[in-house]
Amino acid sequence: MTSAERTMKALWSAWWQRWPRWVAWATMLWAVLYAGFGLACALSGTPLLYHGGDSGASGLGWAVVAVGALASLVSGAVGLYGLRPPLRVLLWGVCGLAGITAFSLLMDVITLMLGQGVDSQTSAANKALAAVGAVLVAATARSDRLPAGTAVRAPSAAPQLLQLAAWTGTLTFVPYAAMKLVWASGGTFAGITGEELLAVSERNGASGIFLTLESWGLDPTALLAVLGVFLLWGLVRPWGQIFPRWTLFLRGRRVPRWLPLAPALLGAATLAPYGVVGVGYLALATAGVVTMRRGDFHSSGDALLVGWLGMVAFAVYGIALTIAARSYWLRTRPA
Repeated sequence: MTSAERTMKALWSAWWQRWPRWVAWATMLWAVLYAGFGLACALSGTPLLYHGGDSGASGLGWAVVAVGALASLVSGAVGLYGLRPPLRVLLWGVCGLAGITAFSLLMDVITLMLGQGVDSQTSAANKALAAVGAVLVAATARSDRLPAGTAVRAPSAAPQLLQLAAWTGTLTFVPYAAMKLVWASGGTFAGITGEELLAVSERNGASGIFLTLESWGLDPTALLAVLGVFLLWGLVRPWGQIFPRWTLFLRGRRVPRWLPLAPALLGAATLAPYGVVGVGYLALATAGVVTMRRGDFHSSGDALLVGWLGMVAFAVYGIALTIAARSYWLRTRPA
């Protein structure tokens, strides 16, 4: 490393260590931009929600304006007068609203990774902006904490109980992945064949990457489940903090904290509530309280079976990912 690189690294480290001093102003800047985004959508009649073939009401743009305006006022007050208890309460309220808005952002990310276009670019942009805002607002709400030290902690594994949670999250994905691979290999499950599902995917506009992997007997969602399990174990094992030997040129280097935490937090914020709500709905459908739509399946019972395999996997994995991400955050904090 050259002297110039060391100097830049030192300056960056010093600036980053002073984040409590500037995060309120960064949050205020985001809030103004977010309010402007909502105002533009409201005045142009652009909807911010998209469900199937129906777009949500464009009036939600005014709700975005309200959230952005509130965040701007509160973060500005924090920057001028410091973090007072009432301001902290308002900040956590705004953080919750932004987090709810960012829900299902992971689904859009996965869609883009598979080479497909999102249903609504405006809706996806709204979720992405809300996710950035949730992080900034949460940081502002914690900006009165003492700055972290600079000493790096030694790599460590999560406690045994947390590793048990990781095993639970892993094993619940096995039936889901097996079901997907049965279909990808041309087999039949829940009364529907792999060929029928492939035709459904083509009719629904699946991307060429998705269809190609399916034709090779590789289901993309099963592959993503494998990556999710890999991420989960990286959060609870020491090799998630130091690149292991099989990473070749990276081996022995420290893993940047944001590298596993960013996808972990995004996945936890999406999959945990999505799975828990889905399990609740399936429980009501199983009890006969609500009617389960059969969708592309031949019967409601088939759809219910597939739904249980998917939602239980998402719920348990999402909760396990949340627990593992918190453990990783605590174990990798500078001492």
